[in-house]
Amino acid sequence: MQFVKSFFVLLLGAFSALYLLNVGAGVVELIPDVVPFVGNFDEATATFLLLNCLAYFGVNIGPLRKLLPADKRLKTEQPGFPADKK
Repeated sequence: MQFVKSFFVLLLGAFSALYLLNVGAGVVELIPDVVPFVGNFDEATATFLLLNCLAYFGVNIGPLRKLLPADKRLKTEQPGFPADKK
């Protein structure tokens, strides 16, 4: 069952990555970008899905590494700011 879940997450990540790469050349879009206020929701959703799929496999990107639950450092590392180290 774990294999099926991992395979589904992999397919979802691949789909969202291809959607963000714009392989449809703007012809295939769920929500056209010219629609006011909601035009970029499809890209935002694809980005969210891709980041969560990467986090599922243990790949965390940049500053989001502290926000995603796949990162084990959440339990051991205390947040701090450079100004606190005076």
